[in-house]
Amino acid sequence: MPEINLLFQPVKNYCRKSVATCALKDPILKVAAEMSAQGISSMVVCEGPQPVGIVTDRDLRNKVVARGIDPATITAADIMNTPLITIGEDDFIFEALYLISKNNIHRVCVIDGNQKLTGIITDSDILRLRTNSPQKLIRDIEEAQTISELQEQHKQIQALVLHLVGTGVPTRVLVTMIALLNDQLLMRWITLLRVQQFSDLTERFAFIVLGSEGRREQTLTTDQDNAIIYADDLSADEISRIEAFSEKLIDGLIQIGVPACPGGIMAKSPFWRRSFSAWQETLNDWLTNPRPENILNGSMFFDLRTISGDPGLEEGLKEMLAAHFSREKMFLTRSAANVNRFRPPLGLFGAIKVKHSDQHRGQLDVKKAGIFAITEGVKALAMEAGIMTGGTRERIEALSEKGVLKRKLAENLEASYNFLVFLRLRCQVENIKAGKVPSNFITLAKLNHMEKGRLKLAFEEINEFHEFLRVHFRVHLLR
Repeated sequence: MPEINLLFQPVKNYCRKSVATCALKDPILKVAAEMSAQGISSMVVCEGPQPVGIVTDRDLRNKVVARGIDPATITAADIMNTPLITIGEDDFIFEALYLISKNNIHRVCVIDGNQKLTGIITDSDILRLRTNSPQKLIRDIEEAQTISELQEQHKQIQALVLHLVGTGVPTRVLVTMIALLNDQLLMRWITLLRVQQFSDLTERFAFIVLGSEGRREQTLTTDQDNAIIYADDLSADEISRIEAFSEKLIDGLIQIGVPACPGGIMAKSPFWRRSFSAWQETLNDWLTNPRPENILNGSMFFDLRTISGDPGLEEGLKEMLAAHFSREKMFLTRSAANVNRFRPPLGLFGAIKVKHSDQHRGQLDVKKAGIFAITEGVKALAMEAGIMTGGTRERIEALSEKGVLKRKLAENLEASYNFLVFLRLRCQVENIKAGKVPSNFITLAKLNHMEKGRLKLAFEEINEFHEFLRVHFRVHLLR
């Protein structure tokens, strides 16, 4: 998808702006000497600002040397290829590729609306564009041998996202791509650590990711949320090695560019690194005592997904959770009540309310305003229904198939979720390009009329979902 999308970008965004040119009457000796000095294989021939032909190294070989012509006696006009194949700077890269293929050439000149030369694009340029893709990035990550290489590839992931946002790639595809690339980076770092420093590490543990990373729903503000589960019968030495591994792992991720979790939800913390039975005890405490901090921790943990290690440990804990929720709903009811605290910012007559503080004047936190209610509300319904895997979209679909959500409500929720995530991601990209720290705040005034209307509609649909959760979990009966 990203490669196809690149082919439908305007040529002006990717062509080389610096083009070597010569005049019609320039001697070929001068042209050849300049091509040699610059290490280039062609030179565009211009009449004033307009390109009229091109001289290539092939022309020098076939039209001059092979024919035994004295180069001192001819000019660029005598051997140039004309008429010149050109393309408008607003035309698509796909059209440039078509012209190159159709005319069996290697390059086309780029012109503006006044026929003035503004650049050149070659088949090699297009090939490089098409290999600047997630597939190539994955290969590069797999071949990385040092943390500095992974650091560079983390930057490339961000650069790829910055490029693709707003170019027509569906939000769902983009978010999935971010998750897959981040997974690949994380797994490669784990592999390097195990090979280079922890070859003696036991296989009987699992490194798991939580929250949005566990759901594969990261955007550009995602920090670390992870934990470790290890087998109950490990020796003290084996546990000590896991502890040392977790320290190196998390510190390395921070060095690579993955921010530390402000709340400390990371495997290097003893609180988030436990044996299987210790995790069972912890989960049981959270589930039977749904205090705010336990709801927060439990909600984060329920999205657990194994990145490396024994997946049976994850499966065992999910079986425990499913068994609990099949007989006891109080934790989920409390979770739904917590979700109901995050109402969309709609005022009287449906007006969208924004912040008035100096820092966020005219803005709203799109995560708190709507994304959180959808992800956490859907999660509570999914846990109740025994759906223990997948992200928000997959859970919505599964809940619809099970009849928990009516088809229309499910479709509205997914559409609203996609739109809010798109706004969030686009704003984060704008922040990064402006040299600012990406956040969840969007500026209402920057939305066009249709986007404002769609945002209001999304908030109205989320309010409907709030009411569904309130009734479904009987939140009104809580005291």
